[in-house]
Amino acid sequence: MSQSTDPAGQIAAGYAFTGPALDLGALLWDGTCLPDRQIRIPLSMLNRHGLVAGATGTGKTKTLQLIAEQLSAAGVPVFLADIKGDVSGISAPGTENDRVRERAADVAQDWQPAGCPAEFYALGGIGAGIPLRATVTAFGPVLLSKVLQLNQTQEQSLGLIFHYADSKGLELIDLKDLRAVVAFLVSDQGKPELKGIGGLSTVTAGVILRALTAFEQQGAAEFFGEPEFDTSEFLRTSADGRGVVSVLELPAVQDKPQLFSTFLMWLLADLYADLPEVGDVERPKLVFFFDEAHLLFNGASKAFLDSITQTVRLIRSKGIGVFFVTQTPKDVPADVLAQLGNRVQHALRAFTPDDAKALKATVKTFPRSPYDLEELLTGLGTGEAVITVLSENGAPTPVAATRLRAPQSLMGPVDPADLDRAVKSSLLYSRYAEPVDRESAYEKISAEQAAAEAAAEEAAAAAEAEKQAKEAAKAARSAPKPEPSLAQQVVGSGLFRSLARSVGTQLGREISRSLFGTAKRRR
Repeated sequence: MSQSTDPAGQIAAGYAFTGPALDLGALLWDGTCLPDRQIRIPLSMLNRHGLVAGATGTGKTKTLQLIAEQLSAAGVPVFLADIKGDVSGISAPGTENDRVRERAADVAQDWQPAGCPAEFYALGGIGAGIPLRATVTAFGPVLLSKVLQLNQTQEQSLGLIFHYADSKGLELIDLKDLRAVVAFLVSDQGKPELKGIGGLSTVTAGVILRALTAFEQQGAAEFFGEPEFDTSEFLRTSADGRGVVSVLELPAVQDKPQLFSTFLMWLLADLYADLPEVGDVERPKLVFFFDEAHLLFNGASKAFLDSITQTVRLIRSKGIGVFFVTQTPKDVPADVLAQLGNRVQHALRAFTPDDAKALKATVKTFPRSPYDLEELLTGLGTGEAVITVLSENGAPTPVAATRLRAPQSLMGPVDPADLDRAVKSSLLYSRYAEPVDRESAYEKISAEQAAAEAAAEEAAAAAEAEKQAKEAAKAARSAPKPEPSLAQQVVGSGLFRSLARSVGTQLGREISRSLFGTAKRRR
């Protein structure tokens, strides 16, 4: 049969790339696996972003692992968000068994166990990993507003608070810095400053302060501070030229999806700000994988969704690829989904009317194909998927049902003791492990308030002393005179004065007689 009349041949021809490519698996056609018809993805198209979707248990994580380890082997660094704690095995060689051998034979894979060079991280040191921290200033008011679940008005007010702190030289390093600034603005001392910030009311500032307090009580204070992580660490390669796989261990915070999803978006935004424009490249500088991607978008504000859409659209020119891993394409906003040129769709289930609706919506996102996609997507087995990617010239490839290759690394978590040793032996551990708390907004405001309180106490003490002195003087003037003593009473009496005059007169006569020679005549 000629290729022109062979649908399987036509599909396979769409994946016959001339440049470097990742091997995904073998074509499935009419229920048969065709090992000579390989399905691949050009390495140069990995910065055009992608989606790995499918129902729980269909093999999405293994597909993520398969793509990531081949990227590493091609010298491309990879970032993996390990939500469930089962991706750490990418650092260790896989274990051969009957199922692996059977899968390798089906898809013509030369399977050899191999692990990847890996670094393990944890948000703020919660869990096993090198601590990842960001300063509040670097995080910014938009992303922080999403975590705090602020409305649009409150988000704008938080932006004004950031602007005020910046204009006053109050560095926002950790959450207590931001809380101190907000608390100061709603205090009696800071209310005059509050009036100078247009559009910020005392009520709104109070709402933000309460949200920050609740946020800290959830343990979020651990994620903000210094040393701030340098995201360029994710761009490293090992001594043998393989890309380092950075695994962010998130099981310890998986009950705080808004927190870690927003933190991951900060990483992307930080990379976008720091990296130069490179345009189209032969291979990406870094590829991100966001597992459980629906957590990024649930309850997100319009401003945050716009931020994600813009980041995904523009970061391609920086050589960064982003893959979202989730259950259905509808979990991803349409504007973001439109940016994802590479698609790996695992099986979907249609047990409920909502499932059936999601299935139809998913089918509509694929190019036209000779497959009955509704039937195919509900009949795929574990480790099988419907694939379409961008060819080397940027055009979509034909839709291809594919039996995927088996990852060569360990399909499961590594032993916790091995993970701990890997973390502690990393050269980055000593750089980022210990938190640093230098002088910032909290310390400056506390010092100013302490000085103001001391001055107020000193002024109050001086005023009190002056008051007491005045009262003492007044009391002295109005106090009754003391009773005279007996001697004073005798001396001051009229009888004593008369007697004194008499004595004085007699004495005076005696003195006169002695002076002038007069004497009493004798008879």
